[in-house]
Formats: sequence, C-alpha cells, structure tokens
Amino acid sequence: MKPIQLISPVDGSVYAERMPLSLDAAKAAAARAKAAQKAWAARPLAERIALVRAGVEKLNAMKDVVVEEIAWQMGRPTRFGGEFGGVNARTEYMSEIAAETLAPQMVEDSDKFRRYIARDALGVVFIVAPWNYPYLTSINTLVPALIAGNTVILKHASQTMLVGERIAEAFHAGGIPADVFQNVVLDHATTEHLIANRAFNFVNFTGSVGGGQAMERAAAGTFTPLGLELGGKDPGYVRADANLDAAVDTLMDGAMYNAGQCCCGIERIYVHESLYDAFVEKAVAWVKTLKLGNPFDADSTLGPMANKRFAAVVRSQIAEAIAQGAKALIDPALFPADDGGAYLAPQILVNVDHSMRVMMEESFGPVVGIMKVKDDSEALKLMNDSPYGLTASVWTEDYETAEALGQQIETGTVFMNRADYLDPALCWTGCKDTGRGGSLSYLGFHSVTRPKSYHLKKV
Repeated sequence: MKPIQLISPVDGSVYAERMPLSLDAAKAAAARAKAAQKAWAARPLAERIALVRAGVEKLNAMKDVVVEEIAWQMGRPTRFGGEFGGVNARTEYMSEIAAETLAPQMVEDSDKFRRYIARDALGVVFIVAPWNYPYLTSINTLVPALIAGNTVILKHASQTMLVGERIAEAFHAGGIPADVFQNVVLDHATTEHLIANRAFNFVNFTGSVGGGQAMERAAAGTFTPLGLELGGKDPGYVRADANLDAAVDTLMDGAMYNAGQCCCGIERIYVHESLYDAFVEKAVAWVKTLKLGNPFDADSTLGPMANKRFAAVVRSQIAEAIAQGAKALIDPALFPADDGGAYLAPQILVNVDHSMRVMMEESFGPVVGIMKVKDDSEALKLMNDSPYGLTASVWTEDYETAEALGQQIETGTVFMNRADYLDPALCWTGCKDTGRGGSLSYLGFHSVTRPKSYHLKKV
C-alpha cells in the first residue's frame, strides 16, 4: 500500500503525506461507528445540537491555521479568509430548524389511536468530500447527520486531506465522541469494498460524474441510499432589462472566484443582443483587474488552480475552442504569473458555440464563454442544452419573469440577480448529470433520516 501525497499547487512540493487505512482497519472504523450510533441517537436532541455547535466553535478558533492550510492545499488566496461565514451560517440554520423538522408528524392522538410519522437516523453516514470548498461541502452533510443522530465517517479528497483532520480535531475537542465522528484516509479500492459490503447506511459524495458512477457501481444491489452532487456547467442569462453593471460584476465574480473552481460557478453566459457588446466590454475590463499570483501575497485575487492537471484540462478546452473559431479576449501576457502549470491566466471567449467542449463540458477553471441571444426562447434552449443542471442565474428586474423562466430551466436552483451562492434555507440539489439528492434546508434532514410510522391502538 502506497502513501497518498498532497501536492501543493503553490510550489509543487509535497505538502502532506498519509498512509491509507488497511482494509481491516477501515472495517474496524466502520464497526466502531455502527456500535456507537444507538447511544448517540439516544442522547437528547438539544445535547447533540450543543455538541455540534461546540465543535464548530473550536473550528473557528483554528481560523489562522485553517486559512494558511487551505492556501497550501488548494491555492485559494489568504485574503479571502477561510469558509467560516458559510460554515457558521449553515450550522446555525440547521440547528435552529432541527427540532421542528425532526419532530414526529402527528396524524391522530385520541383515546383510541395515536398515529404519527417519526424520523429515524439512518445509522452510519459516509461523507466523501471534495477539495474546492473543503469545509463547506463537509459541513453540508456532517452537521445535519450528527444532529439527526447518525454517526459519521468522513473521507476527504486527497488534495485537502488535512481538512478532515482539522474538523475531527475540532469536533472531538468540542465533545463529540471519537467513534461518533471519524476522519479516515482511504484508497479507492477500500472505499468501494466498504460501500459494496454495506458498511454504511448513507453515502454522500461530491465530485465528478465518473466518481459518482463509481459510487453507484459500488453500491449496486446494496440498496444503500446515495446523495450525489457531481458538478455543473452553470449558465447566466442577461435579459434586455438587466442591470448591466450588477450583472457583469456578479457573473464575472461567479466565473472567476476560487480560480473558477466552484460547483455552481458561472461557466457560460448568454446576453441579449441589445446589451451584448457593452457586457463583453465591461467583462473584459473586470477580468483585467484581477491579480494572479501566490496565494500568500496580499494583492493576489486569483491563486493557482488546485492541481496542474486541472489547469491542463482548461488550457486544452481554450486551445480547442480557439482552433474551432473562438476568440480569446484576454492576453495571457497580462498575467505573468501564468507558468503553464497550476497558475493559469483567466480567459473570456466569444464567437463560441455548443459544438465546443468549453461550452458543454465542465471546465472548473477561470474561463467563461459568452454568447449573444435574441430572446428568451433562444436563451432557454441554450441554457437547457447541457448534461448538467445545478444552478442558473437570470438577470431581470421582474420576479414573475424570473419565475416563469425558472420553471422552464432544467436546474436545481434558479437565481435572479445573483449567482454562485448557497442559501442554507433552500435545498441544494441538482438534476441530470449533476446527480441526485439534496442537502441543507429541512430536506437536508430528510436525506439523513428515514420515515418511521407508528400506528398505536388502545383496546
């Protein structure tokens, strides 16, 4: 068994190295989680909530080291801090709605019958978390799973494997028992073996379509429920009545923030012909204000991509599009930090169409294609011409128009005049190759619990 290495995109060095658990050790970890679950679920809900909140508090106390480690592991500039705003907001919201959401739904409570539907914890929840927002994506399932009475095993992406260690350190310091929440390092074969042998009662995976397919194959025939969030190719549509400056600022930030490595980042933009030229001009000016550089430099607004192989995919998409007739509007020479490796200059492409990979396949990098459209009908056709469906951003000044368009867009979330955002009160979900299931909101608790009916009769 070989060690798993974390190669830092900052300088290409080996930042961390861990040995994955042997199959026997992994089985033992799953067995401990199963053995601990009933006692954890038996604790009062208020106590479980308090312990989860205490764990998040301990995590907040690690802010300085966490921000530095995120930069080393996946390249996000330290000027943006950690992910604590979202972590705290999501934890608080899920804590606040837990009692009402998990309470039994009473159908009848009389002198003859008591009939109700309760929600039971599933058991052992297995979280396979990604590297792009390593704390937020873990918290999305971890917090509701623990609050609902499940035990949790977390396997983090190798690119951010120190994140799992920090979360475990914090949660254990906050009082959550070691067997109730475990962080593990596993290779693919061991992960698949555990899933195939029903070690878990729910698997939540965030990652690529190929990774999701591997999860489904591993779980085939086990009836283990899966939550799959497999990325997107999220569109923005700028209507004729849009606030142009706001649309440029939000959509370009949605395309470029985190080096474009956002599940719900904006990867393609459709602009009404009356605003197209002005939008493109302003978008180019916006991108030229970015500073690509070392994430530890205070003036860097764009860091390296998490791995040079990810940047290579984006470079190939851009090169192919240009060869097919697309026009690149950003001169890479404006970004001298572009090293041909993980550091990649941002790019805007026009003269693009849906025959190009850059408009159809997930890029997950700092590139966006912009197309001119003549009306809503053309925009809808193009927005839906995608294998993905996570979010869509519509720019208009009218709620009813946004809602009417949203009903026709094949997506999990419809935004009006915002993008690249996750509201903990709304379900985070998708359709098509983006996957299935949902996290956060009251439905996030439904994902990690099952209904249990009680039909009680007096005689």
